[in-house]
Amino acid sequence: MSRVWFKDEAETVATFWRVLRADGVTLGFTTHDRDLWFDGVLHRASPGMIPSSIRRSADLEPDSAEVRGAITHESIAAKDLIAGRFDGAQVRIGLVDWKTMENAVIYAGAIGALTEEDGGFSAELISRKAELQRDAVPRTSPACRAAFCGPGCNLNPQRYTHEVTLASFDAFSNAATFAQALDPANCAGGMLRWLDGPQTGIAMGIMAGDGAGGLLLDIPIDARTPLGARAMLREGCDHTLNTCAARFSNAANFRGEPFLPGNDLLVRYPGPVR
Repeated sequence: MSRVWFKDEAETVATFWRVLRADGVTLGFTTHDRDLWFDGVLHRASPGMIPSSIRRSADLEPDSAEVRGAITHESIAAKDLIAGRFDGAQVRIGLVDWKTMENAVIYAGAIGALTEEDGGFSAELISRKAELQRDAVPRTSPACRAAFCGPGCNLNPQRYTHEVTLASFDAFSNAATFAQALDPANCAGGMLRWLDGPQTGIAMGIMAGDGAGGLLLDIPIDARTPLGARAMLREGCDHTLNTCAARFSNAANFRGEPFLPGNDLLVRYPGPVR
C-alpha cells in the first residue's frame, strides 16, 4: 500500500530531484540539510534548489514544472549549463522520508529551456505526457524520416561507428583532424562524442569537411582538449534514396516518399497535349 504523504501535521519529509544526463552522469539533490543515499544515488544537500511549481492533471495535457536555484554546488556549474551538458537530461522529482528513506516520484520529465541569471538558474521541465502529442501516423516526406542506424533504418550502428584520436584542431574554424583516415563526405551529418578531455561525454554534430581533411563541428572545441584525445565518431547520412541505395544498399528500409507528387501538382495549369 502506497504511503499517504503529509497526512500528519509534522513529518520527516524532504523534496528530492534527480538529473540523468545524456552523457551517463546521474546527479541527485535534496532540500534536506544533509546528504541522503537511496535508490543507489547520493542526493546532495542543496536547500537552495527547490521546485518552484508543479502542476499535474488527470487529462492528456502535459504537466508543467519549473525548478529554480543557485549555482552553488560543484555538480551544477555555469560552464556546464552553457556547454549543454544538461540539455535534454531526464528529471525525476519526488518526496523522501529522511528517516526511513521511503520515497516516491511525483514528477517525471526532461529539461527544456535553461536560463542563467545573476548566479542562479531556472529550468523549464517538459512532462513525459508531451510525447502523447506526437503524430501517431508519420507525415510524408521526400527524405527518409528514420534516424540513421536507428529504428526503421535497421543498419548496424557498430559498422559505422569508429574510435578516433585527435591529431590537431583549428580553433578559428572549429575543425578537427583525426589520426585515422576518414572520408569527410561520409562523416557529414554524423556525430562525434568525446571520450577524453574537458568535454568528455559531450556530443557534437559534424557539419561538413573543411577541405583539408578535417571535420567542421557545430560546438566549439575546448582549447584545453589535448592532442591524442579519443572520441567516438558515428558516420552521417543525407537521408536521400540515392544514398540509401548506392552507399548502404538499404533502399528496402527507406522511410520516405521521394516520388510522391507534391501540392504543386494540383495547381499546375493544364497544357496542350502533343
